Amino acid sequence: MDFKQLETVFSGELFYDSSSLHQAQKMVYATDASVYQEQPLAVALPKNKEDVKALIRFANQNKVSLIPRAAGTSLAGQVVGNGIVVDISKYFKKIIEVNAEERWVRLEPGIIRDDLNAFLKPYGLLFAPETSTASRAMIGGMVGNNSCGLHSIVWGDTRQHLLEATVLLSNGEEVVLKYRTGAEMDAMAAVDTLEGHIYRQLLTLLNDPVNASVIREHYPKKSLKRRNTGYALDMLQDERSSGGFNLCRLIAGSEGTLAFVTEVRLNLLPLPPAKDALVCIHCASLAESLHANNIVLRHHPMASELVDKYIMDFTKGHPVYHQNRFFIEGAPEALLMVEFMEHSEAALDEKAAALIADLKKNGLGYAYPVIKGPQTKLVWDIRKAGLGLIRNMPGDVQPVNLIEDCAVSPEDLPAYIEELQHLLKRYGLSASYYAHAGAGELHVEPMINLKTASGKETFRNVLKDTVTLVKKYNGSLSGEHGDGRLRGEFIASAMGEEVYRLLQQVKHIFDPGNIFNARKIVDTPKMNEQLRYDPGKQQQPVKTVFDYTRQENILRLTEKCSGSGDCRKSHVTGGTMCPSYMATLQEKDTTRARANILRQFLTSSHKQNPFDHPEIKEVMDLCLSCKACKSECPSSVDIAKLKAEFLQHYYDANGVPFRSKLIAGFTKSQRLGIQVPAIYNAVAANKFTSGIIKKMAGFAPDRSLPPVGRTTLRSWFEKYRKTAPQAYDRKVFLFCDEFTNYNDVEIGKTTIKLLNALGYGVEIPGHKESGRTYLSKGLVRKAQAIITANVSVLSQQVTALQPLIGIEPSALLTFRDEALDLFPPELGEAARELAANSFLIEEFLANEYEAGHIDTARFTDAKRVVKLHGHCYQKSFGIVPSVQKVLGIPSNYYVELIPSGCCGMAGSFGYEKEHYEVSMKVGELVLLPAVRAAAADTIIAASGTSCRHQIKDGAKRHSLHPVEVLWEALQ
Repeated sequence: MDFKQLETVFSGELFYDSSSLHQAQKMVYATDASVYQEQPLAVALPKNKEDVKALIRFANQNKVSLIPRAAGTSLAGQVVGNGIVVDISKYFKKIIEVNAEERWVRLEPGIIRDDLNAFLKPYGLLFAPETSTASRAMIGGMVGNNSCGLHSIVWGDTRQHLLEATVLLSNGEEVVLKYRTGAEMDAMAAVDTLEGHIYRQLLTLLNDPVNASVIREHYPKKSLKRRNTGYALDMLQDERSSGGFNLCRLIAGSEGTLAFVTEVRLNLLPLPPAKDALVCIHCASLAESLHANNIVLRHHPMASELVDKYIMDFTKGHPVYHQNRFFIEGAPEALLMVEFMEHSEAALDEKAAALIADLKKNGLGYAYPVIKGPQTKLVWDIRKAGLGLIRNMPGDVQPVNLIEDCAVSPEDLPAYIEELQHLLKRYGLSASYYAHAGAGELHVEPMINLKTASGKETFRNVLKDTVTLVKKYNGSLSGEHGDGRLRGEFIASAMGEEVYRLLQQVKHIFDPGNIFNARKIVDTPKMNEQLRYDPGKQQQPVKTVFDYTRQENILRLTEKCSGSGDCRKSHVTGGTMCPSYMATLQEKDTTRARANILRQFLTSSHKQNPFDHPEIKEVMDLCLSCKACKSECPSSVDIAKLKAEFLQHYYDANGVPFRSKLIAGFTKSQRLGIQVPAIYNAVAANKFTSGIIKKMAGFAPDRSLPPVGRTTLRSWFEKYRKTAPQAYDRKVFLFCDEFTNYNDVEIGKTTIKLLNALGYGVEIPGHKESGRTYLSKGLVRKAQAIITANVSVLSQQVTALQPLIGIEPSALLTFRDEALDLFPPELGEAARELAANSFLIEEFLANEYEAGHIDTARFTDAKRVVKLHGHCYQKSFGIVPSVQKVLGIPSNYYVELIPSGCCGMAGSFGYEKEHYEVSMKVGELVLLPAVRAAAADTIIAASGTSCRHQIKDGAKRHSLHPVEVLWEALQ
């Protein structure tokens, strides 16, 4: 296959050869959110329609399949295969036209659903179907899978809202599919084109009375709204009976097997009422919740969604989702989240009260908290994170996507689930049950060990037996997740051989060369082949520096990634994970890709050192180690930790680069520089001399170098303490981190003076640097030695009454993060105790303020606006609210949180010449424009030294550490 020839007519990005970058790209596209894994021949990111046409010509010439892919959150293996993956998520992102009066939008398929609705909100409109992955799911994927989502019982599915689709057919013809009258179709069928051929053949198929009878008798019953098995011939037939039809009925749910969609026109709805409420029905059993669901549907809610005990239990202790449990009373086996939307609180209250009264009358449920306003998002987030949360289950027995998309009519759901539970019991399997009770589709995820041969067979047999059960209730094998390569094998069993032959015929009519996503829906391979795991293969234990006991082992940590793609959110949606992806829009720069490539090499490498692969380095390269994945990923896949581990082993095999040694040894250079601060700072500031330094170090020419203080903080403190008052009600220990000791000395001084002024004595204990610079460059063993020494010293002094207070988040939080996985066994209790008594200065002051030990009257009552940028580690550890609270201690200080993710500097990352452009792109997403737009008298606050440096370089504004803001406000 001559990909080089294709490259000459292809303007996008193409990855196909054996170089480490190309191999890495192919590996990260080998999976989606399903259990399948198969490396593609190539990966293409087309920039325009001409690129797609070139791919179609190439596919026809070489008899190869094109696999359309958007966010890659498919659960049935739709975008996994041995063809050319065509990723439209980076370049097909234009919103072309909005017609507010007629309520439609025309756009390209790479737009994220939630981003689209953010754009449409000023028009008072929205695109209604709402999957749990709506923060990253793209319109193209939603069309391909005919997505439904949380509110489908009211808003319907994507098929209902797809008005037109501009597509490229398998011969490269560009056509517009939309509603055509009978006369229009007859005219089109007379034309000698592939489009004409499609209309001729489909009309012949539908007009055949035998086919019409087969479709009527064997498709799922019409009361079931979620019918997504095969191609929607039943809906096309229903529409045909009124005269014409819209071929978009077939395109929606076709999983990219019939044509390549390049543009769509979507129906829009008015924004729903602004008032919403969730009635959270607590049930003592799953069966009770399903009977309650049928009562709920009489009250015409917007949604009725189920969450079971499995999911609820995994929110306990989770860094983000634990706080979302505020509404849970007792220990329910199942929760029904029932949503109402109205224009007034009174109407909401009336609906909620009527439902609760009906449930009580029928003896269903034991608690019914009603949640309103912004808190409803916290409740919904538990439901939406279900797939990722249950991946925290320990061991090789894991929940699998298998029968999670089977749907029956809601009235049949209690009986269907009861029979399904008996079926699973025969196999000795437990399962998680959650999601769309109101639509008759529970996501049932059996727990199976796919790493064993018996598990692999059970995987297939459970689906085979469930097909019989679904057929009994005249349900649908697929409700919204699609058939793909998972359920395609059993479509004939579910709907009959006659229907299956019609589906094969439809595929051939559209795609006679079989170039579009071959072996999906029809003619699929056996459903338990090409799985992520090789059954029976014994994994060699991997020797690591970090302790992975809490995650079982390093491989299990990588396997926790479900592929749900939470790391593919955009800056429009918000959040921090994953900053490099937000800037590059490349799959290889996602948390998911990093976990996947590590997992693949840890299970397949033939080297003694499985980390010694340049492909892993390619994928890890743009990880900023922001730690957002540790909290924002529902499965808590900690890539910052994995990256540091990888680098240590990669250096073991290939040596440590000069720049990595230089950055890791930052303290040494600053210690020398501060001996002659005036000279050092002059050299660092001078364009010529600093240019030489940057060139030698591999730093970006446009990045400024940090100055040192006139003296170290420790030296200053030794003099200051002799003159400062000695009588304080309480004493704290200050962690004198390397950045504050050498560079941000004035902030350190201010911190000490502020604490003293508020009545707290300060001691700086003898300790080493934090080890953060060594961790950031992957020199984990050196960091381990430093951290161990610090734990040994500080644990002897720090207590709950005399805590350790830190100024720089990345330094202090080392004790609450990496230290817990690096200490030797004999220091275990000491390390945990130290972690429990280590606080950032903002946390400490917020706690003291809450306890009534800090008086607002001590501070100015002048009015000021403070815009706050939270440090990534503060976000990861949930500390930003403490920072907001502290900055709001002055009574008239209005604190506004900038909705930024990572600043983009991330320690040394933003200095490195090859990373500078990405660093600035990350900053320009939200932070830097927000700072530039702030009024001149607005205070810009940022706790992190890197964040303040990025603001200085990128926005030319001086920002303050929160302690500086408070010091200036102190009377």
